Amino acid sequence: MCSFGSYLISPDALHLTMLRQRFVLDTTALTDSMAWESEGASDICEGMNAILDRISEGRLHLGISCYIPYPSVYNEIKDFARHNNCDSRVLGKVDTWLVKKTPDRYKVKVPSKIFYEYVDYMRSRINKGMNISEEAVWESVSRCIALSENKGDLKEMKDEIEREVVGSIIRKFREKYRAALRYGILDSAPDIDVLLLAKELDAAVVSQDLGIQRWAEQLGLRFMESRSFPIMIKEYMNALPELFTEEREEDRMI
Repeated sequence: MCSFGSYLISPDALHLTMLRQRFVLDTTALTDSMAWESEGASDICEGMNAILDRISEGRLHLGISCYIPYPSVYNEIKDFARHNNCDSRVLGKVDTWLVKKTPDRYKVKVPSKIFYEYVDYMRSRINKGMNISEEAVWESVSRCIALSENKGDLKEMKDEIEREVVGSIIRKFREKYRAALRYGILDSAPDIDVLLLAKELDAAVVSQDLGIQRWAEQLGLRFMESRSFPIMIKEYMNALPELFTEEREEDRMI
């Protein structure tokens, strides 16, 4: 028997009270490289198979339910598997072990403070992106002026400018702009669906996306990184024999 607060409960009851949990997964729950590498997989298709096998164990032995928003995240996972030439087993396991559900977008309530904070946060990110754009323009102008002073007519230097000035500035601009506007924000419908469905089901969110993590915390949702999720199920499974062994030993003593 195991203690829970001031009560003694059996392993079976422990499974019902502690382990029967709900999780809402985004695409990174199956595609994050560190998640499937922890399962000993060497490629993405093998990794998705391994994680889905781990989820099936959690479903069968622990009563864990894993949901994905339908059709947004479901279609993302399906497209990802097809683009990586994964076989039909992956999609079969997705359909078998992941519960597909559309979030009730009309009934799920989100505090107005969250909406206000999101708009304010986005405004600051947009302003940062504008500053990065201005810096790129000024840098390109300055370098073109410097070239014209050193080598003469810019029209005759078109290829050199495109190669040495424009190309390098655009690459740097894209990196900075992506960091400013994409990381830490909700930039797609599937991201929002994950949060809404988790809110509706009072479930934990499983993702490696920083934007989903940030706003899951704002909504008071439980959150778990994708790379930790299969490890958690594995730890639960490893604990099962110990729980049943304790119960059998106590039964023999009675």
